[in-house]
Amino acid sequence: MSGVIADWTNGAEAIVYQTCSACGAQQYFRRSFCAACGSSELAEHRASGAGTVYATSLVCRAATPQTRAHVPYNIVLVDADEGFRMMAHGDNDLVIGDKVAARFTQFAGRLIPYFAKTT
Repeated sequence: MSGVIADWTNGAEAIVYQTCSACGAQQYFRRSFCAACGSSELAEHRASGAGTVYATSLVCRAATPQTRAHVPYNIVLVDADEGFRMMAHGDNDLVIGDKVAARFTQFAGRLIPYFAKTT
């Protein structure tokens, strides 16, 4: 795996995905191999944060005491413009097909990507 780029999982305001040099597949989240072909030749890239809502689920019951203050909150699947799909938080009024952009916010003491509708 070449060039590790900091992302939200280690405190940077960025979403990082991988592209396989062998087959061209994109994947999110980091792995040491390509999920499509098994190659270990992966390059990391910073995503634009733009995408389209694929699915949405409003959480109305806190999973932990730390998330109780955030209820209700929305979990969304976003098809990123770069070609991968990721799960993240988003505005409660998002619906399937909305064009969105990521920003970063604190949730239960952690930095997370958060999607909002683009105008």
